Amino acid sequence: MDFKISDELVAFRESVRAFADRDVAPLVDEAERNQRTPVELFGKAGKHGFLGLRYPEDVGGAGAGMVAEMTLRMELSRVCAGIASALSVSSHLGSYPIFAFGDAEQKERWLKPILAGEKITCFGLTEPAAGSDVRGIQATAQKNGSGWVLNGRKIFITNSPICDLAIIIAYVDKDAGIDGMAIFVVDQGTAGFDSSRRLEKMGHWSSEIGEIVMEDVEVPSENLLGPERGGFKRVMQTLNGGRIIVAGGAIGVAEAAFDSARKYVAERDAFGKKIKDFQAVQHKLADIALDIQAAKHLTNWAAWLYDQDRNPSWEASMAKLYSTEMVLRVTDLALRLFGGYGYIQEFPIERYYRDARMFNIVEGVSDIHRNIIARSLSL
Repeated sequence: MDFKISDELVAFRESVRAFADRDVAPLVDEAERNQRTPVELFGKAGKHGFLGLRYPEDVGGAGAGMVAEMTLRMELSRVCAGIASALSVSSHLGSYPIFAFGDAEQKERWLKPILAGEKITCFGLTEPAAGSDVRGIQATAQKNGSGWVLNGRKIFITNSPICDLAIIIAYVDKDAGIDGMAIFVVDQGTAGFDSSRRLEKMGHWSSEIGEIVMEDVEVPSENLLGPERGGFKRVMQTLNGGRIIVAGGAIGVAEAAFDSARKYVAERDAFGKKIKDFQAVQHKLADIALDIQAAKHLTNWAAWLYDQDRNPSWEASMAKLYSTEMVLRVTDLALRLFGGYGYIQEFPIERYYRDARMFNIVEGVSDIHRNIIARSLSL
């Protein structure tokens, strides 16, 4: 096993960091205050090729791979986790099913505009009574002549209030079990499709999350991605890559918290000296550095395996589980170093603390990933 950070990846990381500092950072305060995603960033990110990093050039991508995709999420999350999440959902969960399972016409119609930042998309899987238990979804799609009629509700869907189209997972035959799932594309403006409701949340304020309601939504047959059956496996394939990307986001927030804490302790005086000179403070920073570095190695390893077509299922779960629990520990330790200032909005550490909580929930809660890892051990 031999993976390393190439000179090309180092240069790419620097270009993403420059984009984040120049184009994203000036928008963060207003986006967080208004709890709205700055949609103009999709077009800017698309022009830089940041929305199709791991897709081939013939569909509008950059052919850069999962390591680059994970690095993008990490670097953007250092500046703003919410905005990074919104961009990432459109460039991954909301586009991968079209790339992997769509035909040439579907890619031309939907994928290329998404990767160019001309259309915003979302991934409609989670429902009020079905999160980790994907097979428990209730949304249905029934044949109606040459098309389909969709009914159901989706919830906690990132980008749904601002989407131009949505990827929807629904049962075409519930009696067939998980084999009876299919994946559809629904364009915004289709009769009976309502994604306008926004949900207020603890963190990721600049990422708009909402509910999708479908009441007799009619879509043509060409809106079906792949075969009518076997959608569950295709959903799992989509989520596997997403777990690595989410791990990158968690690392980005942890690094932002670490940088903020290091700067603060170097400036803050207590008991006649800088608090960075106290051994207890130094030990906390050492623990944070260790945690972040371990998460980076796990996540880079999983991303590298993904780029080698090694199907890193339990490896992706390890990266996601460790990184998303790591960011909770790191932001908590970092916030403590600020004392009372950590609890108010004068410093961004309170935002990092709030944003950290979401990573542990999305793309499978921790116990789900422990189950996946345990199965790999043949327990």
